[in-house]
Amino acid sequence: MTDWHKDAGLELILGGVRSGKSRLAEQRALASTRKLVYIATGSPGDDEMLARIQHHQARRGPEWHLVETPVRLADCLLRESADDRCLVVDCLTLWISNCLHHRCWPTQRDALLKAVTSLKGRVILVSNEVGSGVVPLGELSREFVDASGFLHQQLAQVCRAVTLVIAGLPLELKNNHGAYD
Repeated sequence: MTDWHKDAGLELILGGVRSGKSRLAEQRALASTRKLVYIATGSPGDDEMLARIQHHQARRGPEWHLVETPVRLADCLLRESADDRCLVVDCLTLWISNCLHHRCWPTQRDALLKAVTSLKGRVILVSNEVGSGVVPLGELSREFVDASGFLHQQLAQVCRAVTLVIAGLPLELKNNHGAYD
């Protein structure tokens, strides 16, 4: 059994919608001895999204410090990262969608990929695995799936751990233990 609470560094957790990936990220963070920071990228654009956000907020306890950042994720990570902190970013796919909508994807993607190599403490990135389905018909949908897939590949190269969550069950794809608490 892996001793996740001792891991430092960068971790990527992937999974489908309602797969349990956010819950797993929160559990791993709670097992840490670090201060907890939840970085939310979603915005309540409609009632359904508001309900999702409220569900996530209700599940977390008062030990979490919440930071919301729909677009400037790299700046937020650099500002919030510290040796004594565990950051959970939920989720990259909402962030990608926001960046595509604001037409700043290449700039924000490059900033994130540069930032993740210098973050301190522990950082758990959560994202939807969207590449297991058919190629979407619409141009924007294809751009989103491509952006997600390429970002996941790039992040997986620099992450110490990559986990795929299916039906609430974690499948470790990569696990390189590094520094410890």
